Amino acid sequence: MAIPRFTTVCLSNRVIARDIYEFRLQKPEGFSFKAGQFVLFDVPLVENPLDIQTRAFSIASAPLEQDLLFVAKMKEGGRASRWIAEVIQEGTPVTFQGPFGAFVLHPENAKDYAMICTSTGIAPFRSQLVESLGTGDCRRMDLLLGVRSQEDLFWVEELQKLSQQYESFSLHIALSGADADWKGHRGRVQAVTHAAIPDIVARQIYVCGNPSMTLEMKKLCVEQWGIDRKELHVEGYI
Repeated sequence: MAIPRFTTVCLSNRVIARDIYEFRLQKPEGFSFKAGQFVLFDVPLVENPLDIQTRAFSIASAPLEQDLLFVAKMKEGGRASRWIAEVIQEGTPVTFQGPFGAFVLHPENAKDYAMICTSTGIAPFRSQLVESLGTGDCRRMDLLLGVRSQEDLFWVEELQKLSQQYESFSLHIALSGADADWKGHRGRVQAVTHAAIPDIVARQIYVCGNPSMTLEMKKLCVEQWGIDRKELHVEGYI
C-alpha cells in the first residue's frame, strides 16, 4: 500500500531558543495522524532543489489542532537545518509523506504516564499531552525535560500553563549546565529521574531524545529498576 504524500505551505517559521526553530504548516485536507507519530519531509539541497532526500520529524501539534507544528534543532551544515533556516518561510511549499510510527500512548494501560525527553524530543509529548489532557484523561502525567541551559528552553510557558490548568500534569526541567541561579533539577535526565518522578517504577514510561540518553534510560529502566519491557516505549532522535 502506497504511503500518502501531501503538499502544503508553511504558515510561519521562527527561532524560539538557541539553535531551535519552530515551524507551522497548513494541515492538508485528508491528512490525519495519531499523537506521537512523525512524517518524512522531502528536503531539497539548498544549492540544488532537485537533489531531494527525506528527513523524519515528529508532529508536535495534537490531532485536533488546526495546524501542523514541528520543532527542529539546528546542526551545522545539516541538510534539514539549512533547509529550515534558509529556505522555509511563510508561503513556501512543503511536501511530506506519512504519518509513520508507533510511539503512541497506551490509554488501555491503567498506569500513570512518565514522559522523559531531551530538547526537541519533546515534540511527540506536546502532541500527546495536549490531546490526552484535552480529552479528559485524568491519570498522572509527568514530563521530565532535559536541556543544557536556560538558553535552550522552549515551550516552557505553555507547558506551565497546562500544569496549572490540569492538576494531573506536572512539568519537571533538568539543566545539565545550569547557571548558579537555577532553582530546578541539575544534571542529565538520567540522573534526576527518581528525584523528579519518585514512583517511576510504577509508571508506563515513554522516552524520546538523543540516542545516548534513550539507550541509557532503557538500561536503567530494565536492568537497574526492573521495569517490564512492555511498560517501556523508546524513540531516539538523531
